[in-house]
Amino acid sequence: TCSLLRSPKGFPKLKNDTFLRAARGEETEHTPVWCMRQAGRYLPEFRETRASQDFFATCRSPKLCCELTLQPLRRFPLDAAIIFSDILVVPQALGMEVVMVPGKGPTFTEPLKEVEDLLKLRQKVDVTAELGYVFQAITLTRHSLEGKVPLIGFSGAPWTLMSYMIEGGGSTTMAKAKSWLYRHPEASHRLLRLLADVIIDYLVGQVAAGAQALQLFESHAGHLGPELFQDFALPYIRDIARAVKSKLKEEALPLVPMIIFAKDAHYALRDLAHAGYEVVGLDWTIRPQEARAQIGKHVTLQGNLDPCALYAPKEKIGELVKKMLESFGTQRYIANLGHGLYPDMNPEHVGAFVEAVHAHSRHINKH
Repeated sequence: TCSLLRSPKGFPKLKNDTFLRAARGEETEHTPVWCMRQAGRYLPEFRETRASQDFFATCRSPKLCCELTLQPLRRFPLDAAIIFSDILVVPQALGMEVVMVPGKGPTFTEPLKEVEDLLKLRQKVDVTAELGYVFQAITLTRHSLEGKVPLIGFSGAPWTLMSYMIEGGGSTTMAKAKSWLYRHPEASHRLLRLLADVIIDYLVGQVAAGAQALQLFESHAGHLGPELFQDFALPYIRDIARAVKSKLKEEALPLVPMIIFAKDAHYALRDLAHAGYEVVGLDWTIRPQEARAQIGKHVTLQGNLDPCALYAPKEKIGELVKKMLESFGTQRYIANLGHGLYPDMNPEHVGAFVEAVHAHSRHINKH
């Protein structure tokens, strides 16, 4: 039921706030759980809804984004929804053309090659004009959720977006983008600053539209070592948290919890713990106890089951979840995968994961 007729505010009362309480470090009866890419191709109904549409045309349709966001919640007792969109809508807002090529993924028709190419980008972005369709999708979805669970908004982080804009798509080495960091540090900072400014307005706009939490995806952190991360990623990650919070206050908007997910950035966990986010997301390559030791007790952790564990038989998934919960502890913790769901995964195994988190965390809390 994604009809566009409801008033933009006066949202339904939230019935399950477990995810938000865990994010803020409050006690929860069970450990909340959601999955990155929970609205995805592993669901037959997702493939059906998406079949006739170009990918980015889908992103620009609030009704379709709403429908795709709700689909996993009809199947599984997830504790949060995440708006269906894509991180590359931000480069599009800056005036770059991105197309989804079947079998290849997102592709920029004209990636940034020379420093001069930065002049082609919009230097001032009106996020409502360029990305208002995401805000509409959020408002519509927030109403259509009927208070079932909170709605998460998100953005890609500056370095991750920069790497796509220069590589022109996915890359195993990020050599073109990293060569900018070494050869053109000033221009790199100019681009990263421009991206950060747009992201800040974009995230604040998502809260104004009804997002109840925000996640920043630094998906390509693993391509940077500690020094490049320190220079070109961390300052912008910190700045985004600080600026978003101060703008939310200024505009009398809710101070929603923020999650930073920097994939493969174990070397930066201590810094990320102090970067101004309520939640630090973890990929599957780090031991929960080690992460907890580095991050401390004042930040909630999110993660980090290997997505490929969902290929295991259901009983095995249950065992892995139990072990994960025992390692993280059931409090100040949000269960998730260490990255997104893959298209060939069995929805029933996703259900087994979600149910195991609820059952085992309730059991551990009782005893």
